[in-house]
Amino acid sequence: MKALMTGAALGLALTLGGCGSGSEGGSTSSSGPVAPVPAPAGKSWTDVVSATPQGGFVMGNPDAAVKVVEFASLTCGACANFAEQGFPNLVDKYVKTGQVSFELRNFVRDPADLAAALLSRCSGPGPYFQLSEQLFAAQPDWLGKLQSMSPAAQQQLQAAQPSQAVSIYADQAGLLQFVRVRGVPAEKAQACLADQGALQSLVDGTSSAARDYDITGTPTFLINNRVVPNAANWATLEPQIKAAVGG
Repeated sequence: MKALMTGAALGLALTLGGCGSGSEGGSTSSSGPVAPVPAPAGKSWTDVVSATPQGGFVMGNPDAAVKVVEFASLTCGACANFAEQGFPNLVDKYVKTGQVSFELRNFVRDPADLAAALLSRCSGPGPYFQLSEQLFAAQPDWLGKLQSMSPAAQQQLQAAQPSQAVSIYADQAGLLQFVRVRGVPAEKAQACLADQGALQSLVDGTSSAARDYDITGTPTFLINNRVVPNAANWATLEPQIKAAVGG
């Protein structure tokens, strides 16, 4: 992905991390079993999604005893692997029971990641998780488009202002069409990409996460606000969730 970091996009004050290496942290064990909590009448806990003060989106019981947070980059292959293999299990086995909530926070690594993150958040909490999972699933396709950009497009990026570069990346990756067929009209998508407040919030959130949790790579997971050590996939994360739930 180094080719995506050149030109005017370097003017974006991103705190960059690697992909697939987590941070150290303390124990996440629970002092006792956590009982399931019924969802509101006529709903599943997966229907309950809201924005968080930390800049993420949380799914599930807002009062869950066990709170799992993932810092993820939409350009990260290991994050895409977790989205495919871990996310469905986390939701089906733990979020739907009301014992665990799951928050996804974008940790932007590069301008393409920033463009995708802005678009994933464009329509608010409701479609955020679905859009994010679809972006992860289609990651090879839209990143492949960027890696095969024409010389003319690369020159355009070199000359672009940082605020313009995000829209160019989105266009070259085919992301505008990607979100359009998923309910985000072109005009709305362009407005989201041009939203400097939302852009700065993502950049600031990434910087704060790197500082507060010593994040050096994605995905990085928290359980009850403590970094889960060496957990970059479902096989290594689930035992820690089980311990926290008391199962």
